[in-house]
Amino acid sequence: MTRSSLRLRLALAGGLALVVTLVAAHFGLSVLFNRHAERAIATDLSDLSDYLVAALDPAADGQLALPAPPPDPAFNRPYSGRYWMVSAGEQAWSSRSLWDYTLTLPPAPPSGDARLLTLPGPQDTALLALDRTVIRPTPAGERAVRITTALDRARIDAARAAFGSEMLPWLAALGLLILAAGAVQIRVGLAPLATLGQRLQALTQGAQDRIGDSVPQELAPLARQIDHLLDARADEVARSRRRAADLAHGLKTPLQALLGDATRLRQAGRRDDAAGIETIVKSIRQQVDRELTRATMAGGTGGGLGGSTADVARALRGVMAVLQRTPKGAELDWQTTATDGLVARIDSADLTEALGALVENAVTHARARIALSAQQDNGSILVTIADDGPGMPSDQIDRLRQRGQRLDTAEAADGGTGLGLSIADEIVTRAGGQLDFISAGNGLQVALCLPIAPQS
Repeated sequence: MTRSSLRLRLALAGGLALVVTLVAAHFGLSVLFNRHAERAIATDLSDLSDYLVAALDPAADGQLALPAPPPDPAFNRPYSGRYWMVSAGEQAWSSRSLWDYTLTLPPAPPSGDARLLTLPGPQDTALLALDRTVIRPTPAGERAVRITTALDRARIDAARAAFGSEMLPWLAALGLLILAAGAVQIRVGLAPLATLGQRLQALTQGAQDRIGDSVPQELAPLARQIDHLLDARADEVARSRRRAADLAHGLKTPLQALLGDATRLRQAGRRDDAAGIETIVKSIRQQVDRELTRATMAGGTGGGLGGSTADVARALRGVMAVLQRTPKGAELDWQTTATDGLVARIDSADLTEALGALVENAVTHARARIALSAQQDNGSILVTIADDGPGMPSDQIDRLRQRGQRLDTAEAADGGTGLGLSIADEIVTRAGGQLDFISAGNGLQVALCLPIAPQS
């Protein structure tokens, strides 16, 4: 089945059903009209037959006479389409409209019975005829009289054709009205899907964290499944972070102890042994940091489906307060300009982690000054982190701008792995933001653009 829209599928199915229905209605109404016309003509023919019965005049010897035939001029005009014929034994009468034509009749019906027949008529016409047998009392006794009255069926066919032609515009108008009603029905019927789409968009934008139960009954199972998926996703993210934290804490002490052993070996003059241990520790740290990055990114944290928001100024000041207590941070001149009340659509912990990695990188490379700012810029929140260090080579910046390149594939200027910047870049990207690095020759400036959380 092709992946066409539901609206188009419903419209095509409804249009096809409407065409079939209108064709069936046209045929059915034509049949009903034909039957109604035949019944009406049968009534008229029965009245004519009753007149002929009454017009028969019995004589004393039992013979019958028809002194006053029906006065309708059509019965005197040859082949006019209106005919009658009466027979009683050897006696017979017929309308002048039959001229020299004799109706070919089947066996007479029983006395008191009447049959509606289709008979061949003059000039290759078909006649609708009422054939009946009545008992007429006479002075000489009762006599069986057969009376046949007929009308050319061409008149019925012409009336049915005219009815069908006149019915077509009305059926077309009815079809257009039904199509318009169907379009309204489709629009109203599919409106809940648009509502569900708006709910999903709200989830993406962080305006709400779940779809909820306030959806039509038919969409409630889908909404519950999506909410269950979000719950399972959130639980998996929480478990991943807990495992990452346990891993980090579990390996921190053994690795630190190994570095202590390496320091003692170096002091004892065993530099090669110390270098070997430090290389192994560095490799282990890289593996641990890589797994921590994967755990942090598991489930699309920071910008996936959910309603997480973060106060940018508070997170920036919190990171700055921590790093100012480090030996290097305490020696730097911190310049901060952060607008209060800026709320970004990103998880607070993820924002703190990203800012921590970026500001820590600035502290590592800064000579004397770090400038931090956070402000609203064209519907987004712009956070800038600038240091007065040596900057970053332009070829590295160009490579970092390319899609699909991981920031941890090249070592940082201090010999580190650069995984902190990779984590920051992943977090910002998944939050729907953008991270840019700008080297002006007198330091590195990081521009962090985040989406603003929608107003509740």
